[in-house]
Parts: sequence; structure tokens; C-alpha cells
Amino acid sequence: MFMGEYSHSVDAKGRLIMPAKFREQLGAEFVVTKGLDGCLFVYPMEEWQNIEAKFREVPLTTKDARKFSRFFFAGAASLELDKQGRILLPAVLREYAEVQKDVVLVGVLNRIEIWDKDRWEDSNSYDDMDEVAEHMADLGLSI
Repeated sequence: MFMGEYSHSVDAKGRLIMPAKFREQLGAEFVVTKGLDGCLFVYPMEEWQNIEAKFREVPLTTKDARKFSRFFFAGAASLELDKQGRILLPAVLREYAEVQKDVVLVGVLNRIEIWDKDRWEDSNSYDDMDEVAEHMADLGLSI
């Protein structure tokens, strides 16, 4: 399980140091793709294969399924860590997430999210958490 929040920088070549706490869980090969809310999602290969299997079961006659599949899979890239624990984020993914220099990596259960720092700070206000918690309870999740 991924958890925690880490701040790092992307270098001029588009390389990003993956936090040591995440490296072992990611394994030798993993997938980075366009995420929701303007961030990137990072999945260990086993989790990615589970997602692929679920998408194979979705009928292609559903327009939203086709559209979301294109969004999610067309931007996906299989990556590996270099000897310094860095990944090279493809330019198309950096552009999508508006990643410039400073980023925040967030562990969220089965995935890691990579956010441009400014976008993270702008879009992740927790002022409405009481209301969000009520909606989560409606989904059967309570703490």
C-alpha cells in the first residue's frame, strides 16, 4: 500500500527521483499514465494488469468506456528506475499534468499520484472534508 506525501523536483531532462519508500513496492517495471484531476497515476505492474483485465470486460459499445480507455491507455508508459532511483517522465505526460519543476508525489493505496506542486496546492483544499466524508458514508465507507 502506498501512503505519504513527498516533495521532489523534475530536472531539465524530465527525470524525477522516486521516493525510496515507493521504490520497493513499485518493482522493476511499472506504469505511469494520465490520472484524474490533472495529475499522473503510477501503478505497479501487477496492479496495472488488474486494471487491464477489468477494461477488457467493458463492452466497446459504451461510448464513455471507449473514451476513458483512450484517455487512460493512450497516455500510458511503462517505466523503470535508473541506478539513481529516478524515472524519466515522458513529455506528453509532463505536459498533461503541467509538471514544470517542483512536484508532489502522493501515495494513495494502490497507486502513486504525481502532481505539479502549484496544482496540488490549488486543487487540494480540505475545507469541505465534512461534506466529502458524508458522501463517502453514502458509498459505504466510514472511518
